[in-house]
Amino acid sequence: MVNIVKADLHDIEKIQTIARITWPVTFKQILSQEQLEYMLQMMYSTESLREQMEAKTHQFLIAKQDENALGFASYELNYLNEPKTKIHKIYILPAQQGKGLGKLLFDEIEKTAIENKQLILSLNVNRENKAIEFYQHRGYKVIRQEDISIGNGYWMEDYVMEKTIGLNL
Repeated sequence: MVNIVKADLHDIEKIQTIARITWPVTFKQILSQEQLEYMLQMMYSTESLREQMEAKTHQFLIAKQDENALGFASYELNYLNEPKTKIHKIYILPAQQGKGLGKLLFDEIEKTAIENKQLILSLNVNRENKAIEFYQHRGYKVIRQEDISIGNGYWMEDYVMEKTIGLNL
């Protein structure tokens, strides 16, 4: 049985391991090896993850079976001081994809967002990422394109996708 549990600073190494295994598979056709390494360091160094958890108040979830971490997600309630939940990350180990873990993580985030009176779920996804279809199946729609400079001459070329979850009054 898979459980979705809240992660904390003690789980940083598990999150890093999943990212190091998943990213090369997910982005091998999209990013150069140099950009992949740069982004992994930028987003998944111990210092960066600590800052995300503490200063930026990103909430992390881990999908676990027994004591094995199979995937993770992070999100932020009240993104930009709006009733919007931003899903910053969601990655499932390649060997575990297609087994419903992403759905479990999304369901937990959506449940928490609704409990916190959020109206919209939002995420960014690389415009060439195959996960776009999964997000569309979950009810997300592309609302715009966004190119974000991340330093070192690299860009994140994303779609911003959103799903309305709150009551339309």
